[in-house]
Amino acid sequence: MRRALIAGAGIGGLTAALALSRAGFEITIFERAPALEVFGAGLQCTPNATRILGELDVLDAVRALATEPRAIRILRGRDDAELAALNLAASGRRWGAPYLIIHRADLQGQLTNAARKRGNIDLRLGVELAGVEEHADTVAVALERGPLSLRETGGFLVGADGLRSRVRQWLGLGGADAALFSGRVAFRAIVAARDIPARWLAPEVTLRLGPRAHLVQYPLRGATILNLVAVIESGRRGEKADHPWDGAADLPTLQRAFADWSHETRALIDAAPAWRAWPLYHRPPTARIARGRVALLGDAAHPMVPFLAQGAAQAIEDASALAKRLGQTADIAAALAAYSCDRVARTTRVQREALAQGRIYHMSGPLALARDLTMRALGPERLLARYDWLYAT
Repeated sequence: MRRALIAGAGIGGLTAALALSRAGFEITIFERAPALEVFGAGLQCTPNATRILGELDVLDAVRALATEPRAIRILRGRDDAELAALNLAASGRRWGAPYLIIHRADLQGQLTNAARKRGNIDLRLGVELAGVEEHADTVAVALERGPLSLRETGGFLVGADGLRSRVRQWLGLGGADAALFSGRVAFRAIVAARDIPARWLAPEVTLRLGPRAHLVQYPLRGATILNLVAVIESGRRGEKADHPWDGAADLPTLQRAFADWSHETRALIDAAPAWRAWPLYHRPPTARIARGRVALLGDAAHPMVPFLAQGAAQAIEDASALAKRLGQTADIAAALAAYSCDRVARTTRVQREALAQGRIYHMSGPLALARDLTMRALGPERLLARYDWLYAT
């Protein structure tokens, strides 16, 4: 049966629907939210992802709402001394695709618009997954829409339902409560351009590093707003319980974390009218992300900390790899098994490199001094080359 069922209409689920539609499948996406999110924050859409968006004919629409940063500037948090300036102007020549920064809602909106234009994609909102039954030639899902119970049947099921994935739980790869707290909390804010100095809206990504914390800033939506992400260490790693700050920002704690940083950093923190907190969770890498006629992608498969800016990018890569394998054979189980093999080694490396990057960002004392000296000694070209394995795939 050439019908795909997709749980979750986030960036990964929508990209999978677009990729599978081009491979000739009929797709039904079910999303438990009654409406797709219009809120959110910025994300960095790296060349390994934008290349795929180009293959799916949505890059032009996405690019129209995005900014192409000219550089990534890395500063020492306590005094804003520049450690490195990585030139992104030649991203297209170096990696074959642009490096973009975009509001998450804008990217999701363009993917949704593209999906709704495809006659073979059925997007259903307000529908929640209640159960999965796998048979020899099909997979069936039990769904709930309010008081109504529904049932759908397809050739395979894709779990793109996020960190606390029900599809992952059904596969026996860990339930919703098994996600591990990374020991870090990301505070996010959006600041209107009219309320801040124009210099903060330069078309670049600025990263400030310091002990047990870092701060990222970049403009969005034609420099009409500034996106801020402040990550601090809070609590013990490996905890499984929900963090008390989930959604509620403890502003005094945030301010204390940056109290000894530069005046500019403290001014950025104070400029935001409101902050929201997201505890950062992850899961250990798994040896497989598919079984039989069921596969996972994105955060359902390999949730990762955001220090390589790869959460959305890896979901997009998953979607493309899945569709390519399914387009090569009529044997669904074999295609999903091959997809799993294709992706596990790469996503495991990304998960581990992201964790390592976080440790580097938050170094203090002699380790921080060694990091800073190493960055300056390597220089921009060799620092950029360290991302070739990730962006040029």
